[in-house]
Amino acid sequence: MTEKATFAAGCFWGVEFKLGKVPGVTATAVGYMGGETDQPTYQDVCNDDTGHAEVAQVEFDPDQVSFEILVRKFFEIHNPTQLNRQGPDVGSQYRTGVFYHSLEQKAVAERVKAELNASKFNGRIVTGIVQATTFWLAEEYHQKYGHKHPGHHCTLEA
Repeated sequence: MTEKATFAAGCFWGVEFKLGKVPGVTATAVGYMGGETDQPTYQDVCNDDTGHAEVAQVEFDPDQVSFEILVRKFFEIHNPTQLNRQGPDVGSQYRTGVFYHSLEQKAVAERVKAELNASKFNGRIVTGIVQATTFWLAEEYHQKYGHKHPGHHCTLEA
């Protein structure tokens, strides 16, 4: 049986591409989460007035990869100290966040964040850890963008 994990770390193309390479991840999709508007479009979210973040949602086999490994990979592939931006992308839609699907995921994410904040980031992590809400699937042209356009997916700062 698979589980879901949802992460926001800037442009969702790069997040999906990088997390999709983790052994044990069985499926990926990009979309929007954490806002007030139903069925937001890319244009709505880019205008930074819906409250949504660009997210990558992954399905994973917990017998092959743990949620903790995914959270650690998430923290490796972007700069979790940048508030409402990632690299050249600016706005709350590019915020850093873990959207947890269970209390166990919440506990793991908080523990890993606290550990990295103390050991590597000197208390500067701004990553939100919030309960997952409705996942709104992004338009088809955004799905698997890094595979459709090799070398043209977002560069995340790490």
